[in-house]
Amino acid sequence: MVKLGTNLPEHLIGTDPGALAEFLSALEDLGYAYVTVGDHVLGAETKSRPDWKPFFGTAPLYDHQMVWHEPLVLFGYLAALTKTLELCTGILISPQRQTVLFAKQSTEADVLTGGRIRFVIAVGWNDVEYEGLGVDFKKRGKIMEEQFALLRELWSKDVVTYNGQHHTVTAAGINPLPTHRRIPLWVGGQSPVVLKRAGRLADGWFPYYPWFSEQVLHEDLEVIHQAAKEAGRDLSEIGLEGAAYFEDPRFEMPPGGRKPPKTLDECVEYAHWWKEFGATRFWVTAPWADLGPEETGVRTQGKEWSGIEKRIRELERFKQAVGSDY
Repeated sequence: MVKLGTNLPEHLIGTDPGALAEFLSALEDLGYAYVTVGDHVLGAETKSRPDWKPFFGTAPLYDHQMVWHEPLVLFGYLAALTKTLELCTGILISPQRQTVLFAKQSTEADVLTGGRIRFVIAVGWNDVEYEGLGVDFKKRGKIMEEQFALLRELWSKDVVTYNGQHHTVTAAGINPLPTHRRIPLWVGGQSPVVLKRAGRLADGWFPYYPWFSEQVLHEDLEVIHQAAKEAGRDLSEIGLEGAAYFEDPRFEMPPGGRKPPKTLDECVEYAHWWKEFGATRFWVTAPWADLGPEETGVRTQGKEWSGIEKRIRELERFKQAVGSDY
């Protein structure tokens, strides 16, 4: 069976706790297995940066006006609102965070949820955030490499001594420790460096392309498997998360690629393709209803509307269409 998940529509929900509770309750009632939360500490004011193109040479999709909740704080709150949902990041920009504090906060969330936490981490692209948080943007990849080792040490040992290029801990530890198991650390992205990192170090891989290519996916997964074999790892230990991608006009489609699914039938077919491909999780929103992950919604002044009702209905349609044996 593949675990089904979706993103928390935090841009729609904004600061409405009632809508938050309503959405999560509906997801559990529908039988979804997990929900993902994005991560941006700072949004840049883009008008003062007319030539700023940090996202692989393109302008970002959001600015300082976009709502982003803080995942670790939010997880503590969501722990009380949920009973079965796995709470995930999609993604967390881990290198810009203090690793020891991240270990402490994530453990607290893990304890409060009874072991329902999973992190998908990546190095990110927003240099404005790194600047504001006092972390060298150019060193983010090397920082993440050390984070894998240090986080797992802190999550599993009472006392840790670690001496790295970017981290030092001398005979100290966090308390409490995770109470159920090692907190999963997945990797998001698909650059060659990321693929090898996923194979060597990660518990799973979450690729997200602005187009779809079976050939590219097979080639990228092979890079992961080769890196895992060289590291002496069991390939069955590395999870795979598929997703219903959205077309991103900022990027040119490569030869052999095709646009992501749009209709409900196409998304269901796509989900089953990912299952055959070996996915252990599948992430979906509702492109057939024009409900993309970057949707901000339209709020009518004076009208109490969370913007999530249609999203819940469409997620129910997908759950029914994909079948109970998925």
